[in-house]
Amino acid sequence: MIMRIDGLVRQAPPAPALLRRLGYTLVRRRRAVMVLSLLATLGMGLLAAQAVAGFSLARFEAPGSESDRAAGELARRFGTGSVDLVLLVTAGKGDVDAPAVTAAGRELTRKVAAAEGVAEAASYWTRGNPVTLRSRDGRHALVVARIPGDADTVRSRILPALLSGITAGTAGGGVIEVRAGGGEEVFRQTVPLARQDFVRAELVIFPLAFVLLLFLLRRPLAALLPLAAGVFAMVTALALLRGVLAFADVSTFALNLTLAMGLGLGIDYALFVISRFREEVRAGHDLHEAVALSVERAGRTVVFSGVTVAASMAVLLALPFDFLRSFAYAGIAVVAGGVAGAVVVLPAILAAAGHRVLPRPGRAPDGASGGFWHRLAVRVMRRPVLYGGAATLVLLLLGSPFLGLRFGVADDRILPASAPARQTQEVIRQEFPAEETDALQVVSAGPVAGAAEVGGYAAALSRLPGVAQVDSAAGSFSRGARVGDGEPARFTGPEGTWLSVVPTAELMEADPVRLVEQVRSVRAPFAVLVGGYPAELADYRASVVDRLPSVLGLMLAVTSVILFLMTGSVLIPIKAMVLNLLGLAVMFGALVWVYQDGNLSSLLGFTPTGSLDPGIPILMFCVAYGLSMDYEVFVLSRIKEEYDRTGDTAAAVAAGMRRGAPIITAAGAILGLSFAVYATAEVVFVQMLGVGMAVAILVDATVIRAILVPASMRLAGPANWWAPPFLRRLHRRVGLSG
Repeated sequence: MIMRIDGLVRQAPPAPALLRRLGYTLVRRRRAVMVLSLLATLGMGLLAAQAVAGFSLARFEAPGSESDRAAGELARRFGTGSVDLVLLVTAGKGDVDAPAVTAAGRELTRKVAAAEGVAEAASYWTRGNPVTLRSRDGRHALVVARIPGDADTVRSRILPALLSGITAGTAGGGVIEVRAGGGEEVFRQTVPLARQDFVRAELVIFPLAFVLLLFLLRRPLAALLPLAAGVFAMVTALALLRGVLAFADVSTFALNLTLAMGLGLGIDYALFVISRFREEVRAGHDLHEAVALSVERAGRTVVFSGVTVAASMAVLLALPFDFLRSFAYAGIAVVAGGVAGAVVVLPAILAAAGHRVLPRPGRAPDGASGGFWHRLAVRVMRRPVLYGGAATLVLLLLGSPFLGLRFGVADDRILPASAPARQTQEVIRQEFPAEETDALQVVSAGPVAGAAEVGGYAAALSRLPGVAQVDSAAGSFSRGARVGDGEPARFTGPEGTWLSVVPTAELMEADPVRLVEQVRSVRAPFAVLVGGYPAELADYRASVVDRLPSVLGLMLAVTSVILFLMTGSVLIPIKAMVLNLLGLAVMFGALVWVYQDGNLSSLLGFTPTGSLDPGIPILMFCVAYGLSMDYEVFVLSRIKEEYDRTGDTAAAVAAGMRRGAPIITAAGAILGLSFAVYATAEVVFVQMLGVGMAVAILVDATVIRAILVPASMRLAGPANWWAPPFLRRLHRRVGLSG
């Protein structure tokens, strides 16, 4: 960077010099920094508590899609829409057609329709006893309701008030029993379960992490400091998310990501700084000088790592989905907290704690523990093709199930079998011949010729495989034949008409998206929009999948630029990208093998659906890729430092592995543990995140860093540091080195 002052051109201080000045400032003002940090943590804790209470579970919606437009037209022109709440009514005695049950069912329907926030309600008894709202054995019937409004209002205020008086066990004087289901109730019950998963996981993670840190650092205070840095990162992130809540929805799942990543990254960054502090003391520097040098050298790597992880998460902001954007906010906030804790707060504590953080006298220095990694790196570089090829084949084999990936949509089976909403939906899925609550809604978007055209169109739709019945203003149709008069007034308005395409229960369980495609492919006699819950899921899935190439391309480009700024090399960012993608293939292979194909489902306690929701893999790709680059930055910083000193790539790799690999492996083990504990979660989304991330991190911190990095560096030789002349000039001007 160049500065012009008083007509003179002067070179601005490089970034490492600025970091060293920060280090000296933190040493001089260590007590003030510690006091201010404590006060800030307490203040942010209050904001963090408010943030946790404000998290919600965003809906799976695709703004501007055909289903979104159809929903708007249905509400505006016909005052109707998709069902949000389903009440499963079970007859206490006899069947649902018994007079007492009928009276109780009608009264229940009336009570629901009159409840605050409910726009409309209907039931088996108020719609002329359709078979689609009655179970095959006649013991159950359904009440359905539409509750417009944002997810927070519906799930936190309207549903609890509505359900508190009618699902406490029995209703109608014991004549009927009522249980709640439907999409809004399923996801309402998901929120507290996800929070319970967090509490249970954190109770396990903290003591286990402390034991691992104590084993690594051999001093209680040194082991506590990374945990404190993790807590600081979590609290800071949640406090920052409190500000985000003022203008955006944040998913409750972001809480789990914030806490797992916050603890893991906080520990990672703190370990790197503490390790460098000990190294500088061993090199003969006094404590305060060692702190300043640690901020300069390790702090630079921490900042680079943080920028890389944050950039990987930030690409989720390019997606128009609140659910995925929540994780971008959380990831950026976590990185901010982790970097601040490691580069600002921790150095002040190290300056005050002094020798109490150093190894006990007589203990072998930390670098000795890297002897294994040094020998392994040397062995790999002697036969890079053999070791690198074998490791690559193993990873490709482990990742091969990814080739069978099938994208689907989430349903009630994200909940454990013990969840009331899941149990309600299981009864509906097994006992009812059709899924009227999940009907497709076909809305006219232009002039309608007449009843004959409507009837012909309804008959054509009813012939589609998986369609149980089509209701319209021209009557009800099944397999092309008219089976009833239907409710003409319900489907007709002053500006057109709409039709309800009711799928079978079997199709909804197998492939609801396929039905949406088939309905949209049937030629209509007038312009139509296809909406309803299956269409919303299909449009959400298509919208996410269509954006995959651009999102992934953006993330790869951003992280490659960051690595170029760090190394000045063109080849190293490309190699890092390839190696990280190889590790991520293993993660996706594990997800497909376990959660799509159902292997280990009995052990982990979930119900496989034969597909994966596309939002979760995208999220995990961004998180895992960012964390992989985190370790890439850690190991490359040591290798580049040695190469700048010696000019020998092989020696630099061996020395970098000796000094960096023990810390990277330990950090990876702790971060992997932080995620792996979520394998005990009851909510499948949280469990998938934990298992997948643990696999990705452990593979990356071991096989990729220990074998593939040395092998690829050896094979590339001097080309590792190559860049065309114009990029070398660019790096000299804007690159960060030291």
